[in-house]
Amino acid sequence: MDKKSLLKRHFGHENFRRGQEELIDALLSGRDVLGVMPTGAGKSICYQLPALLLPGLTVVVSPLISLMKDQVAALTQAGLPAAYLNSSLTPAQQQEALRRAAAGAYRLIYVAPERLTSPAFLRFARSAEISLVAVDEAHCVSQWGQDFRPSYLDIAGFVAGLPRRPVVGAFTATATDKVKADIGTLLDLRSPLCVTTGFDRPNLFFEVARPKSKIAYLRALLARQRGQSGIVYCATRKGVEMVCEQLIGSGIAATRYHAGLSDEERRKNQDDFVYDRAQVMVATNAFGMGIDKSNVSFVVHYNMPKNIESYYQEAGRAGRDGAGARCVLLFSPNDVRTARFLIENGEENQALTPEARARVREQDLERLERMVGYCKTTKCLRAYLLGYFGEEAPAHCGRCGNCAGEMEERDITLEAQKILSGVARVEKKYRSGLGITAVMQMLRGSREQRILRLGLDKLPTYGIMQDVDRIQLRAEIDHLLEEGFLTLQGEEYPVLRLTERASEVLFHGRRVTLRQRRPTAAERTASARKGAKAMPGPVDDGLFQALRALRFQLAQKESVPAYVVFSNATLTDMAARRPATPEEFLQVSGVGEAKARKYAKPFLAEIAAWRAGERGDRSLP
Repeated sequence: MDKKSLLKRHFGHENFRRGQEELIDALLSGRDVLGVMPTGAGKSICYQLPALLLPGLTVVVSPLISLMKDQVAALTQAGLPAAYLNSSLTPAQQQEALRRAAAGAYRLIYVAPERLTSPAFLRFARSAEISLVAVDEAHCVSQWGQDFRPSYLDIAGFVAGLPRRPVVGAFTATATDKVKADIGTLLDLRSPLCVTTGFDRPNLFFEVARPKSKIAYLRALLARQRGQSGIVYCATRKGVEMVCEQLIGSGIAATRYHAGLSDEERRKNQDDFVYDRAQVMVATNAFGMGIDKSNVSFVVHYNMPKNIESYYQEAGRAGRDGAGARCVLLFSPNDVRTARFLIENGEENQALTPEARARVREQDLERLERMVGYCKTTKCLRAYLLGYFGEEAPAHCGRCGNCAGEMEERDITLEAQKILSGVARVEKKYRSGLGITAVMQMLRGSREQRILRLGLDKLPTYGIMQDVDRIQLRAEIDHLLEEGFLTLQGEEYPVLRLTERASEVLFHGRRVTLRQRRPTAAERTASARKGAKAMPGPVDDGLFQALRALRFQLAQKESVPAYVVFSNATLTDMAARRPATPEEFLQVSGVGEAKARKYAKPFLAEIAAWRAGERGDRSLP
C-alpha cells in the first residue's frame, strides 16, 4: 500500500499538510531529517507513516509519559501496533513489551531518553531490526533550548552503538537558528533535509493586556468564553491555587495542575479537563506538553513566561483543531521580577560546567528581555513573534490585539516633564540613584515608610502625579526608556538615570507622544468592577494577590471557606493600609479583635515580607 493510501486509511486525511510529504520521502529514502513545524501541524505523522513502510521497528524518543500514552492509544485506535517503555510500567510489564517487540508485534515503540542507556533496552536494540529513530521535542537536546534535558545527549551515542545505523528524524515546534544548529550537531544528523514550515498559526489571535485587576479581567474574559475549553498558566504554584480558588468561587468549572499535587490528583484533574468535565485548567508550565486536546479555545498567561519559546509553545496549545482561538497574556511589571527570580534561583544543571551554566543564565536573562519587549511593544505581536524565530512577516497582520485594536496617539509631554524632573531631583539628592519603584512612589505621593525615611516627601516633585494610575505611569516611564530620555544603570539593582536627551524635553520644547491601545471591553469592565470596590490609598496588585494566597492557605488548614477568614473588601483595605503592627491591623475594615488575635501574626508577616521586597527595589524595565 502506498503512502497516500496509508494516510487515508490510518489517519483519515486525503492529502499531506505542508512539509509532511518532503520529510516522509526523505526518511523513506534513508536520509536524516530535521522538521520544525508548529504545534498542530502534524509532526507525528512524519515518522508514524514511514514506520508502516519501513521494515522492522521504529524507535520514538519522547520526553513525557503522558505524551507516550496518548500517542500509543491514538495509534492503537488507528489500527497501528505500538507500545511504550517508561517508569509507569512494572519491570515485568517492560520485559513483556520488549519480548513482544522482539517478536515483531509492534511497528513503533516509544521510549523515554533515560531508557536508551539501560542494559535491558540496549540488549534488545542491538538484536532488533531498527530502521528509524525519531526524536520528538528535539529542542530538548540543546542547552540553549527552553527545555534542555541532559539525557537527550545520549541519543547520538545510542544510535552510533547499533549494529546498523538507522535513519534519524528530529522534530520540534519551537527552535531558533541556534537551537536548530545544536540539534543537528548533538544528534549527529548526517546531511539532513531541514524543513521549517513556518511558525505562524493564522487561527490564533494574540493579545497583551495590562489590567488593573488581573482576576477581574480574567473573570470577564471567561464570561465571554463560557462553554469553551481553555488553559490559564500561572508562574507559581501559589498563583495556581489562588486563581483556581477565585474561578471556582465565581461558578466556573476549573481545576488545577502543578508539581506539588499528588500523581493521583494530577491524573484526575488532567482527565477532568481532557474529557471536558472541567472547562478551565489552571496550571504551571508543568502542564501541557503532549496533551493532545484539540478543542482548546483559549490560553491565558496570568503571568509573563521567562522566554518567548515557552510562551509560543504554551500559547500554541490553543486552536489545534484549526478553529479560531485566543492567546492572551496579562502583563504587569511584577511579572518581570518574578521571572528574573525564577531564572536566578532555579535548579542549576549539574551536567554543565560552571562556565556553561553562567552562559546559559546570561542567555536566559537576554531571552527574558525579549519576552518583556513582546509585552511592551505597540507594533504587530505576530510579527514580533515570527521575527524572533527568524521568519519574515508583514508589519501589520490585522489578527492580533495591537493590529485589530484601536490605537491612539497621546501627547504626554507634560507627564514626561514631570517624570524627568522627578528623576533629576532624586539624582541630585541621591547620587547613587534609586530604582523605578521608588521614583514612582515618590511621584505618586506614597506614604510608604521607606519613602518618608529617604526624605523623598520633601522633594518639590513629591506627589505631582498622584492622580495618575500606577500602570499608566509605568507605561510612560517605559516609553521614556525606549525613546532614550531615561536609562537604567546597574545589573542587580538597576537605578533610573536621565540621559543627555532629557534636556530636549525639559528645556527645548521637544514633544513626546505615546501610542497606546484603547482599553478593551474586558479591561473597562475589570476596571469598573475594581473601582466600585475601591478603598482609599493605592493598592498594589502583587500584595493583594499575596494576601489572597495566604487567606486560601489558612482557609484550607481550617477547612473553612476563604471568605470566613476575611472578605475581599477586607483584603483590599489591608493592601491599601499595609499595617505593620497589631494596633494598625485592628484599623483595617472588617478586622475585629478576635480575628486580629487569630490572624494578625501571619498577615503582618506577609505584608512585612512584601515591604522587604519593595525595599530591595528590584524592578526591571
